[in-house]
Amino acid sequence: MFHVKHAGILARYSDAQANLEKYANWLASAGIERGLLGPREQERIWDRHIANCAVIEELIPENSVVYDIGSGAGLPGLPIALVRPDLNLVLIEPLLRRANFLNEVVIDLGLTKRVQVIRDRAESAKLPTANVVTARAVAPLGKLLTWALPLVSRGGLVLAMKGASAQEEMEAAESEIAGRQTTIELCGHGVVEPATLVVKVVC
Repeated sequence: MFHVKHAGILARYSDAQANLEKYANWLASAGIERGLLGPREQERIWDRHIANCAVIEELIPENSVVYDIGSGAGLPGLPIALVRPDLNLVLIEPLLRRANFLNEVVIDLGLTKRVQVIRDRAESAKLPTANVVTARAVAPLGKLLTWALPLVSRGGLVLAMKGASAQEEMEAAESEIAGRQTTIELCGHGVVEPATLVVKVVC
């Protein structure tokens, strides 16, 4: 249903409207029933989860291979995949029930040709390097970088979705950042309020 609360995201990504709505229904039903999202999240699925995640595609170069660490219910990986058909994604999720959910959703959304689900931990996954690694609410920045950096190609990006603590986490992760160009980016102006805050690390 086209609702004013998510009109902004559907207007920007109108080509993806049908699948974004289908994914929202997955989150609101099986996602909550299986404990991947809390029951109170139902009213916030569009703004806090789908729109908030989809807009970080603004930072991803064309035709990238993207690894999403700790995908959980598919956030941010699946919204990114839905609005950027040029991207290939690997959703890395260690927990079986979450990986099963992701596989079901990927099949239902017709994404199997360019979205793969791997049940593993990021630190032990044996994968070739990717152009971009994304993560949301997985770990403090320093620890996240110890997992993400080995998975990123030279010149690639780590995009870590963060909140108000972003600057503090950057300062605490100084040794892991190790002089890499690191900035705080705001995505989704005019689509999500507040804009999505992302720590961007150039590898």
